[in-house]
Amino acid sequence: MITEELIQYSHDVIDGNIIACKKHKWACQRFLDDLDKQATEAFPYVFSEERAERFLLWMGFFKHTKGPLAGQLKKPEPIEKFIFGNVFGWIHQNTGYRRFRKAYWQVARKNAKSQDLAITGLYGTAADGEPYAEVYVAATKKEQTRYVWGEASIIAKACEPLKGKIVTKFHEPLMSKAILHPKSGSYFARMSKDDKKNGDGANPHYGLLDEYHLHDTEEYYNVLTSGMKTRKQPLLFIITTAGEHLNNPCYRVEYRYISDILDPDSEMSNERYFAMVNELEVDDEGNLIDDIKDEKCWPKANPIVCLTPEGIDSIRDEVATALDKPEKMSDVLTKTFDIWVNQGSSNYMNFVKWKSRGITKKTILPDLTKCECYVGVDLTSKIDLASVAFVFDVSDELVMIKSQSFMPEEMLKTKMKTDKMPYDLWRDQGWLITTPGEVLDDRFIAKYIDDEVKRNKYNAKMCGYDMYNATQFANVMTDDYGFTMVVMRQGIPTLHEPTKALREMVYRTEDNPGKRILHCNSPLLNMAAKNAVTRRDHNGNMMLDKEHSFTNIDPMAAVVNGMVFIVRTPEKKVSVYESRGLRVV
Repeated sequence: MITEELIQYSHDVIDGNIIACKKHKWACQRFLDDLDKQATEAFPYVFSEERAERFLLWMGFFKHTKGPLAGQLKKPEPIEKFIFGNVFGWIHQNTGYRRFRKAYWQVARKNAKSQDLAITGLYGTAADGEPYAEVYVAATKKEQTRYVWGEASIIAKACEPLKGKIVTKFHEPLMSKAILHPKSGSYFARMSKDDKKNGDGANPHYGLLDEYHLHDTEEYYNVLTSGMKTRKQPLLFIITTAGEHLNNPCYRVEYRYISDILDPDSEMSNERYFAMVNELEVDDEGNLIDDIKDEKCWPKANPIVCLTPEGIDSIRDEVATALDKPEKMSDVLTKTFDIWVNQGSSNYMNFVKWKSRGITKKTILPDLTKCECYVGVDLTSKIDLASVAFVFDVSDELVMIKSQSFMPEEMLKTKMKTDKMPYDLWRDQGWLITTPGEVLDDRFIAKYIDDEVKRNKYNAKMCGYDMYNATQFANVMTDDYGFTMVVMRQGIPTLHEPTKALREMVYRTEDNPGKRILHCNSPLLNMAAKNAVTRRDHNGNMMLDKEHSFTNIDPMAAVVNGMVFIVRTPEKKVSVYESRGLRVV
């Protein structure tokens, strides 16, 4: 029984009987949790033995084309049974359609990625029961599509059950070769910029993205998903290794998103997205925890390669080469151990420690009317997210942070799609206020600050802000509400101290005297804390780096602007630079 097999596999992974990384364990725990809650009103999905077994049986029809097993029929390995059993086994209890519309598997090279994607594409073409199915493998380079599509063409020809049922030939409507299944009118084709094929007019049943880390835009991701809307049970399947291009969408968006889905401490949830990551471990600041010389940890990133002596020998050779030739190390870290090079090397905050400083229902809140309050504001984008932070100097032992964010109403749906964040939920919960129109109105935010201060009787008359896009805001705050506006120069000389001090206050323990942070647990502020990175000068001084952070970090930038007042000594709170209540530090 495949269910029992996957349950046992999950327990073996979680208990350490099978060597696995943290995200692999999270994926197994997610499966066990889903089994416990299946067929309920809140979770209307069930695991189908028949559907899972059907795909795994399909995998066994094909022969290996490379390596020591070349010519032998494929026997799915435990990790493959888990992944593909999940993707194809979970269905909606009422419709019978597949639960998962997207799947992501990140694993080191030579772990059967391309062949598994080829087998998946053939299944969508000839065995999924979808008439006139369109299956595409998409890549920026035509050569890249050959790893999957070419493999599919080869293994299909050698597959006995497919003899006479499938053919590879020129497909006139596509003006290129395709793998055709005449009985259903379905085909398996390629999409690449080299072919000048952008997917316009495509109606994919399956979309396959191999080595997504090489894609510098989300063009094909968006083309494939948008074209699937009329299909009953479409599937976008991403299989990739890690890479060096941290600003490409694979790392900047997808990897971080699926990591949140898997993380049991995250608020992110997507029941229609399957995710698996096999990698060596790094800490929250991107430092490698596992020793690449330790063979015991290699299966974390190589769950299939490490099953054979030949595979282990190949990794030994790669590690030895990298140790002798440092210029090869980056390639080995990404391709052999599935580590995003420089991943988080400038990550700002340990998110577990940050979350531990958030208020809960049991938290006894201090009296905020009896302490100094400083306002930090970040309005750098008029069409995106803007944020206000109230930073309270409660005592010698505590700094309290309250955060509120704003977004133009007309941009809400667009930002939900591009950022993959539940802004509508956060709006309904009160953490996000939407303002009328397509552009933020500074006067609305200024009035909000004044109202909050008066309603709650905060002792606040100083506001630190980034002057970019904020001239009108500063004038309104000064002229209409009487605040002293302090321009925070967005450079390391001004922002290093508060940026460093904020993190130190988060990390401080009870045994280490000094101020500690207590924050309001805003999901937008938490998002910013998790995704913020820093840049440093040659002396190691730092500031938040908006350009290279992975989502909007304005909530954290606003906090840092407010923290400037906390870390400065009384005689250095501000230095006068201009008249009319405008000051610069």
